[in-house]
Amino acid sequence: MQRIFILLPMVALTILIMFLYGCSHSTEPEKTVEPDSTGGPVVRKPNIYIYPTETCSVTIKLEFPLGGKIIDSEPVYNDGWSVKVKTSGKIDDEYDYLYYEAKCPEVYQYDAGWIVTKDSLNEFFSGNLRHAGFNEKENADFREYWIPKLVDHKYYIIYPQYSRDIQKIIRLKSSIKPDNILRLFYVIKGINSRKEGLPAPVRIPSFNRN
Repeated sequence: MQRIFILLPMVALTILIMFLYGCSHSTEPEKTVEPDSTGGPVVRKPNIYIYPTETCSVTIKLEFPLGGKIIDSEPVYNDGWSVKVKTSGKIDDEYDYLYYEAKCPEVYQYDAGWIVTKDSLNEFFSGNLRHAGFNEKENADFREYWIPKLVDHKYYIIYPQYSRDIQKIIRLKSSIKPDNILRLFYVIKGINSRKEGLPAPVRIPSFNRN
């Protein structure tokens, strides 16, 4: 029986969305990011890493229970990704992960997060992703793409979105039932003066990577 392990940061590593606003006293996100019929922003560059215990063919599909749509993907999504995956995670002998971007409603959690200075982002994400369960390659993929883009503000508010949060918005279906799934998105907002009173997440959900 095939066994498969799916890592999702963006669905898995994930980063998620970037909201930018300048009012340090505001308690609500500014909703000005590329609105469309879904009423929500763009989920930018979630990567889906897949690790089977032996080479296998698998179909991965995304569902949007509250509405949404894929606007970019690699390889092309069509009606899902039907791919061949090696134990190393290499997909169709070409890709390290499945990539997509999507629009979906904004129902993320803003109750807890971290405030990080621009100069500390690389160190923060390195530790946060490692603690969440991502390996060095997945961790580096995330930071190499996102750190150069987060340069316009002195501080960044980082709201983590874990599996229970993401599942409300984007569901992931696999033709082979995974033994383990790790999903993590971040909502990131840039500010130029430090915001006080934001509680840090109580804990990062544990993940046993085996």
